[in-house]
Amino acid sequence: MDSKSTSYETAINMSETESTKQKSSSAAPIIATTKTISHNQKGGWRRGVSIFDFILRLCALVTTLAAATTMGTTEETLPLFTQFFQFQASYDDLPAFSYFVVANAIASAYVVLSLPFSIVCIVRPHLVGAKLVLLILDTVMVAFTTAAAAAAAAIVYLAHNGNSTTQWVAICQQFGDFCQRVSGAVVASFIAAFIFIILVVFSAVTLRRHN
Repeated sequence: MDSKSTSYETAINMSETESTKQKSSSAAPIIATTKTISHNQKGGWRRGVSIFDFILRLCALVTTLAAATTMGTTEETLPLFTQFFQFQASYDDLPAFSYFVVANAIASAYVVLSLPFSIVCIVRPHLVGAKLVLLILDTVMVAFTTAAAAAAAAIVYLAHNGNSTTQWVAICQQFGDFCQRVSGAVVASFIAAFIFIILVVFSAVTLRRHN
């Protein structure tokens, strides 16, 4: 009886050991598959943000380029009785408008140069270095475009309303087309600054999720 019971218990222990090994070996692929799925989901989320980042950069390129070209081609001459006495308004008569054109032109060039980095972030969504560089430069562009738009907006306000205290006359009653064009350029620059702010926020959130 003792030999039979011993052999029976040994068979049970061997069968339990084999079943335990099978369960552990089957659990390992499940865990690996779960980790792979979660990794792919995170990569897909970051890739979607990078695609949206690329689209926003195209919008920023359109707005900054429109602001620079509109302001840079704005001038108006008042028709008078003789060709020797004419009143002309041009963007380069005011330093704030000249700075506005240069700032938005630099922002346009930066956006063009940043597009390849944005494409790299779409292909490799887990790449941190390129996103960090874009975050820093986008922050600089926010300050750059905001300063240019604010300086030009102050001049546009004076052109529309004047200032009775300093005896500055509102010129938009005479130079209507000039004022409309420079006002549109300022609005486009503010839109570009807002787009850069959104780019900074998205880059910061993406980098935060990497940690």
